[in-house]
Amino acid sequence: MNKEKLLSCQNAVIGYDNNVAVNDVTFDLYKGDYLCIVGENGSGKSTLLKGILGLLPLKSGKVSFCSDLHRTDIGYLPQQTSEQQDFPATVKEVVLSGCLNKKGLFPFFTKADRTRVQENLQRLGISDIADKSYRELSGGQQQRVLLARALCSASSLLLLDEPVTGLDPVVTSDFYKLIKQLNKDLGIAVIMVSHDISCAVKNAGKILHLGERETVFFGDTADYLKSEAGHRFANTEEDENA
Repeated sequence: MNKEKLLSCQNAVIGYDNNVAVNDVTFDLYKGDYLCIVGENGSGKSTLLKGILGLLPLKSGKVSFCSDLHRTDIGYLPQQTSEQQDFPATVKEVVLSGCLNKKGLFPFFTKADRTRVQENLQRLGISDIADKSYRELSGGQQQRVLLARALCSASSLLLLDEPVTGLDPVVTSDFYKLIKQLNKDLGIAVIMVSHDISCAVKNAGKILHLGERETVFFGDTADYLKSEAGHRFANTEEDENA
């Protein structure tokens, strides 16, 4: 059975001013896919996500979506800043703000919105801290809150930008398991930027490896591990962690 294509990125070139950060990237994403974007620092991983979301314009190329997917239906978890970590709101308020994407000019929350919030709080195991201040939570709890917020926006696609940065190894492992479970149970497609190639190949079904000037690899994880890039990067990282 053929899966339905969610988005298509064709020969995308993205950059800032006169500098090109993403050069000629092409890939397709299908419903239920779990894609990890890996590569060295400065290879344009986060920039590519912003291009997909329309936060940065494409210099050339095209990003297109299937007929029932719009950018407002994509859940996005960006890299956290210190200012965001100190955000003065309750957990419930932060998660509820994820419903604003779909509101357009009428930012009024409905009963369905509040039900969606409760479902996602429960799904991520944070119902018991719903009334706590976001700024008082641990890093791992804050990331779960932001993921619940992203799920309130998402219909069939989540974009995650280095979501485990700064988390300890145990919390990081739990977060990766949580993403994989959401992908499996909800059938929601995931595009995750990660600097950790070893965790990427353990969890994702597809790998997009970006280099400074070109796409190094795009395809199934099993094929990536057999490729020159997979041998050079994934195996080297495993040896370093052994």
